[in-house]
Amino acid sequence: MPDQRREQWTSRGGFLFAAIGSAIGLGNIWRFPYVAYDNGGGAFLIPYLVALLTAGIPLLILEYTIGHRFRGAPPAAFRRLSRPTEAIGWWQVAICFVVAVYYAVIMAWAVRYIGFSFGEQWGNDPEKFLSAKFLQAADAPGGISTYVAGVAWPLVAVWVVTLGVLALGIAGGIERVNKIFIPLLVVLFGILVVRALFLDGAATGLDALFSPDWSKITEGSVWVAAYGQIFFSLSIGFGIMITYASYLPRRSDLSGSALVAGFANSSFELLAGIGVFAALGFMASASGVPVGEVAASGIGLAFIAFPKIISSMPGGDVFGVLFFGSLVIAGMTSLISIVQVVVSAVQDRFGLGRRTSVLGVGGAVAAVSIALFPTDQGLYLLDVVDHFINQYGIVLAALVVLIVVGWVLRRLPAMQEHANTASAVRVGTWWRVCLGVITPLMLGWMMWDSLRGEFAENYEGYPTWFLNAAGWGVAGGVIVVGVVLALLLRRRATTAEAEPASAPEAVQKGAS
Repeated sequence: MPDQRREQWTSRGGFLFAAIGSAIGLGNIWRFPYVAYDNGGGAFLIPYLVALLTAGIPLLILEYTIGHRFRGAPPAAFRRLSRPTEAIGWWQVAICFVVAVYYAVIMAWAVRYIGFSFGEQWGNDPEKFLSAKFLQAADAPGGISTYVAGVAWPLVAVWVVTLGVLALGIAGGIERVNKIFIPLLVVLFGILVVRALFLDGAATGLDALFSPDWSKITEGSVWVAAYGQIFFSLSIGFGIMITYASYLPRRSDLSGSALVAGFANSSFELLAGIGVFAALGFMASASGVPVGEVAASGIGLAFIAFPKIISSMPGGDVFGVLFFGSLVIAGMTSLISIVQVVVSAVQDRFGLGRRTSVLGVGGAVAAVSIALFPTDQGLYLLDVVDHFINQYGIVLAALVVLIVVGWVLRRLPAMQEHANTASAVRVGTWWRVCLGVITPLMLGWMMWDSLRGEFAENYEGYPTWFLNAAGWGVAGGVIVVGVVLALLLRRRATTAEAEPASAPEAVQKGAS
């Protein structure tokens, strides 16, 4: 019989809005356009599409299947799959804890920049304004000496909204908010794109983005970039989709939902690329320089390049509100999904109520975030933690999941059977080949390629001690936390952790 105690989405559409909201985040807006431009422009779309079909969507289907089949957040789901793998679930929860801690800070910055857009308060030097005046960043990594109130209060507001939504539950909070935020995001960003397309020089920017450099197709680094972009932009690898799928009704179209979410995410990335490079083309034309000299990604694009664009264009105030408002909405839907993993894991393991879990665990995440990042070291901490937890936390965790599920436990056929039970689009041998061979090889290649660069020179020239503490220390620490939590909690199973009553016999026999 279905587990009546677990919350559920009220409709497939509600789940899809939430899944798409989790997938569409900062990476779509400030990472994809530059990655595409830097890796062959229009030609990059070929490896990108291949990566989507051979890694992105197959991984989405697998995570949906694990969550839906085992009805729990990552620790519960993996424990029900096979008891020793519970550590993988807690590892993913620890990763979500770390990501949420700094991800909320970027939302706080974007909130402030909505206000800064009125009157273009960053002045003639947005870079100096960001680091020196707004963030009050120290000259180099070191001990915390200054607390920045201008970052702290919007960060508190971000956390109040996030925890408030989570406290309202799956249907009343997360589903309802995503049904509002995702259409609103598309409308806001659509208006921004239309405005950008009518700027002088927009065609130059689009030509720079989409003109294909076919010679790039033969470079291995371009394929690594394509798989990396798909992987990071779909919210796979750290338990979000496992958690969200655990709230689906028993009969749900898993593979069809994965296709919709995957292609919706990629469509928004293309829309973001058009808007960003149309604006960059305007900036390049106004400055009399090639587009390559103004192209940027990440924080540099959002908080330095775009303020320059806003200051140069007519009606820049409105454009700024649209852009930073889009960042806030895209980031908020992703942040909610990240924190939900931590909340759901605690609920599953200890049988606590939602509001108790949100206030306790969510409050702890918020407290760490508010304590560390509105400081003069916040920018350095965010940069290093983000780099290492993505490269050696999320990617490594996904690789381990594929090896364990596909190679060690040999459970891909069982997962395939479950996914096909009620799905409109059935998966077959191609799906097992992608997850058992292609995706592990690409993730392993990504890890190797990243490690080579890591050991060749210090990331961004930071001191070794700082990289060891905030980088390698955090990436290794989440693994240790996952293992320790699994060992400590192994003998404290609660009723909420019991195997679902409807588990097929074949799965029950292997989950020991």
